[in-house]
Amino acid sequence: MAKQTSNLGKRWYAIHTYSGYEENVVRNLKQRIESMDMEDTIYNVLIPTERKIKIKNGKRKTVVEKIFPGYVLVEMIVTDDSWYVVRNTPNVTGFIGTGTVPTPVSEDEIEFLMKRMGAEEPKYKIDVAEGTPVQITDGPFKGFEGKVAEIDEARGKIKVLVTVFGRETPVELDFLQVKKT
Repeated sequence: MAKQTSNLGKRWYAIHTYSGYEENVVRNLKQRIESMDMEDTIYNVLIPTERKIKIKNGKRKTVVEKIFPGYVLVEMIVTDDSWYVVRNTPNVTGFIGTGTVPTPVSEDEIEFLMKRMGAEEPKYKIDVAEGTPVQITDGPFKGFEGKVAEIDEARGKIKVLVTVFGRETPVELDFLQVKKT
């Protein structure tokens, strides 16, 4: 008797993997799909990622981060065979769902994820306003406190007035180098 009776057609499913093995799972699964001739039931395998801005050693870097570490998305038609191929891929711990029946990810969620993944350049999130007291968290003025004097959203920079030797000095910083106090 068939275990997989969901006749939902082609849908996206989330599979849980050992964390850090997502790329490995994608590579192995794609090889298994090809070698076991499953292209007609398993269509797409992907790791949801997004671009983020980080500061390392005072330099701005754009990095690609996994949105859901430990998970891989698979677009497939669930049959006993396709379920078996995915479930028995090395480093896959299982499908997201109840018991052995995978639960498809909603179309809205997939649409939202695809938009989030397709975002070209990460946006600057400047959540301070002029006059806001901030603490500097990185760079030569780390630990100093000051007030936001100017915001340049296009460049992701802010000017903070810091009191140095009893005088207010404007310091240009990346918005990632400060936090609200």
